[in-house]
Amino acid sequence: MLPVLRRLQLGSGVVLLIYLFFHLVNHALGIWSLDLAGRGLTFALWIWHSVPGTILLYGAALLHFALAVRTIYGRRHWALPPAEWIRLWAGLSLPLLLIRHAVTTRLAASLYGFEPNYERIVISLITSGTQGLQLALLAPGWIHGCLGVWFRLRHYPAAQRARPALLALLVVLPLLSAAGFLRMKRAVIAMHVFLPAPDSKLLAHQLALDTWRHSLVTLYLAVVVSALLAGLLRNWLERVHRLPTGE
Repeated sequence: MLPVLRRLQLGSGVVLLIYLFFHLVNHALGIWSLDLAGRGLTFALWIWHSVPGTILLYGAALLHFALAVRTIYGRRHWALPPAEWIRLWAGLSLPLLLIRHAVTTRLAASLYGFEPNYERIVISLITSGTQGLQLALLAPGWIHGCLGVWFRLRHYPAAQRARPALLALLVVLPLLSAAGFLRMKRAVIAMHVFLPAPDSKLLAHQLALDTWRHSLVTLYLAVVVSALLAGLLRNWLERVHRLPTGE
C-alpha cells in the first residue's frame, strides 16, 4: 500500500511542479516583453483550462493535498531535519497559491466571463496590493516540488551528476520570474498616465470572489490544523497507554 501511495504522491507532485514551472516561465518571459509573456499565458491557459488539463491539475492538487493530510496525521514524531521542515513549510503554502489562482482566474472566467491577460492581472494585483503575495507564494511551492522530486531521485547516479544544474534551476527560475513580473509591472504603469481600475467584471463580482477565496482558505487551514491536532492527540494517547501502571 505504501509504495502505491508514494507513487501517487510523486505523480501528483510532478503535475503541480509542471504547473508551477509554466507559471514561473510565463512571468520570466515578461523580462523581454509583456506581449511575449501574454503569448505564454495564452498557451498555459489552453493547457490548464482544457477539460483534460483541468482534471489533471485540480485532480493532482486534491490528491496531493489528501496524501499530505494523511502524512501530517500519521506522523509519530516531528523531529525533522531542516530540509524536511523547509519542504513542509513550502508545501503548505502551495494550496494558498492554487486557491488564489482557482478563484481569480478559473472561477472568475467560468462564472463571470473574465478573460485574463497579463495587463489585467498586473493591474488587479497592483490595485489590490497583492503583487508581493503573488511572488511570495510562487517560490515556496517551487522549492517544495523540487525538494520532493530530489528526495525521491537523489540516490540515482544521474541525479547526483545533474545536481549543480538542478540547484541552479531551483534558484534562478524564481529570480527570473520575479524580475519578469516587476518588468511587466513597470511596462503596465508606463502605458497609462493613470492606472485604470481592474476589469469591470472582476469589480462587479469582487465580493463573491473574495467570499469564495476566504471560505476555501479557511477550509484548507481547518483541515490541516485538524489533522495535526488529531495526530498529536493519537500519539499522546498511545504514549499514555504504553506507560506502566502501578500495583
